[in-house]
Amino acid sequence: MSVVELGYMGLSVSDADAWKTYAGEIAGMQVVDRGEKDRFYLRMDEWSRRFTLHLDGGDDLKYLGWRVAGPRELDDMARTLEAANHEFEIADNAECEERGVLAMLKLLDPSGNPTEIFHGPEVSVSEPFHPGRPMYGRFLTGDQGIGHLILRQHDNEKAIAFYEMLGLRGGVEYKLTLPNGMLAQPIFMSCNARQHSIAFGLGPMEKRVNHFMFEYTHLDDLGLAHDEIRKRQIDVALQLGKHSNDQALTFYAANPSGWLWEFGWGAREVLRNSEYYREDIFGHGNEATGYGMDVPL
Repeated sequence: MSVVELGYMGLSVSDADAWKTYAGEIAGMQVVDRGEKDRFYLRMDEWSRRFTLHLDGGDDLKYLGWRVAGPRELDDMARTLEAANHEFEIADNAECEERGVLAMLKLLDPSGNPTEIFHGPEVSVSEPFHPGRPMYGRFLTGDQGIGHLILRQHDNEKAIAFYEMLGLRGGVEYKLTLPNGMLAQPIFMSCNARQHSIAFGLGPMEKRVNHFMFEYTHLDDLGLAHDEIRKRQIDVALQLGKHSNDQALTFYAANPSGWLWEFGWGAREVLRNSEYYREDIFGHGNEATGYGMDVPL
């Protein structure tokens, strides 16, 4: 029993037009507006939605959706949560319809981050994915899910235990010396071939989420996004560079809600055995400050 991917995210936003431009014209996601006054959606592939953007002004993560394989696995997950005395609710039909899933559990992680575990997403194969701008390739999703994120946690050990209960595995992958001389040891955890789906342990965070990373299948699409970010003079917190753990070529740019999206390409898959690093391979120089990534990599 294990979650198999980070399947979707809900975001609380205040500026719908800015987000539609950012996600569609810059990142290349498909913007889907069904005329609902309080939300719109983003597609990355054949799923009916990968993001739901709620127009409630919070400008933060609203919820995470973790997928399990099917109804039996969801039942197993419910029994695991019960055995651990971890509170959860079974979503009703209306809530499942709103998310576009067959069934779902609703709970909080140890730091209060709204978490949903689901099976059976709505897949709109009759409506081909149509990117928000011309693209050479696609977004890397499939059995690796939508990407990864750094999530706020107040107690790393409790967070590790919780996500291990969901079936993720991992641990410390960097030892980073901070400008104040302290040592940061961020934790990375995976549930599929993606090098990691969630990370935490970078210290206090103003918002629930520091950044979300997604990947293109073609390097040229990363280059086009980078050109658009620079042309529009959007803040870049970390310049182009290559991480040591996932070895993806990425850069970090501010989104309209004031946190970061990490645009990436070329990550290697998760390793079977653990190792750690002191610095990145190259690049990722610090540029715009105040986004929680003011760390020399």
